[in-house]
Amino acid sequence: MKAFATMAFAAATFASAAGADVSAEFPYERHSVDVLGSDMAYVDEGNGPVVLFIHGNPTSSYLWRNVIPHVADDHRAIALDLIGMGASAKPDIGYTFQDHYAHVEGFIDGLELTDITLVLHDWGGSLGGLYAARNSGNVRAIVMMEAAAPPALPVPSWDAVPNPEVRATFQAFRDPVQGPQIIQEQNVFVEGFLPSAIMRELGDAEMDAYRAPFPTSESRLPVYVWPNEIPIEGEPARNVAVMAEISEWLTSSEQPKLVLYADPGMIVSPETAAFIAASYSNVETRFVGPGLHYIQEDHPDVIGRNISDWLRDRVGE
Repeated sequence: MKAFATMAFAAATFASAAGADVSAEFPYERHSVDVLGSDMAYVDEGNGPVVLFIHGNPTSSYLWRNVIPHVADDHRAIALDLIGMGASAKPDIGYTFQDHYAHVEGFIDGLELTDITLVLHDWGGSLGGLYAARNSGNVRAIVMMEAAAPPALPVPSWDAVPNPEVRATFQAFRDPVQGPQIIQEQNVFVEGFLPSAIMRELGDAEMDAYRAPFPTSESRLPVYVWPNEIPIEGEPARNVAVMAEISEWLTSSEQPKLVLYADPGMIVSPETAAFIAASYSNVETRFVGPGLHYIQEDHPDVIGRNISDWLRDRVGE
C-alpha cells in the first residue's frame, strides 16, 4: 500500500541516524500466570520497585528486549504479552479494548503488583492510562512513548488524520470486508506496517520473532480488532469514554510522568509533545532522536537510559 512506501522513504531518509547495533536476542525466561482462565506470558527481571512494560499492536514483550536491561539493574522489570499476543494464550474472546483491559488488570492483580511505574507504548498507553485512572493509588509514575492515548485519541474526524495515505490505510483496515483480508489473510500489519514504521531495517530474526505469534489467519484476530478500537468520529463510543477518563487523570494527577518522543513520530510528533508538556500535570518530555512509531527498535539504549535516569532522579526509591 502507498502509505507503507511513504513511511519506508521517511525511514530511509533518517536511517543513518537510527540505532545500528540493536540486538535481536531475547535472553529472558518467559513465565505465565492464569488470568481469567487463560495463561498470560511475561518476563520478570531484576529486583526492586516494580516497572511494568505494556506493548501494543502487533508487538509483544519482545519490543522491550533491549530496554529492559537498563531498568532491571535496580528495579523489578516486568514485560507482559497482551492476551492473544506474544506467547500468551488466544482464548475465544472478542479482543476489544475492554477485553484487553480486563486481562491487564487481572494480570496486575494476579501477580499482586503494587506501587507500579508503568512504561507504555501504542495501545499500552491507553490500557495503562486507564489502569492509572482507576487505580491511581497503586501507580507510582508513568512513562509513555508513541502512546495511543490523549491528546492523540479520540480522533474527531478522518479529516484530522493529516497524512492522506495513512488515513486511507486505516480506513481500509477498518473496512469489514477489506480489513480481515488485509490484516488476517495477508498479514499486512506485521509484514508491512510494522517494518515501515521503524527507521532501520529489521533483520530476519527480528521479523521472525514478530511473526511467530500470528502464523494463521485465525491467530491474527487480535491484530485486526485493534484498528477497529481506535475512537474515530465518535465510534466506538465506549472508547471515546475511555479516553476522557484517561485524559482527566493525565491532566490532573500528581504522579510524575515522562513522555519520550521522536521526530517525526507517528502518534506523538514534536508538536504534540509540546502540547503534552503544556497540558499534562507533573510531566517531563524528552527527545530520543529520529523515529516513527516503534522507536524501541531504533533507540532502545537512549530510551532505556532516559527511563533509568528519570526513575533515579525524579521518582526515587
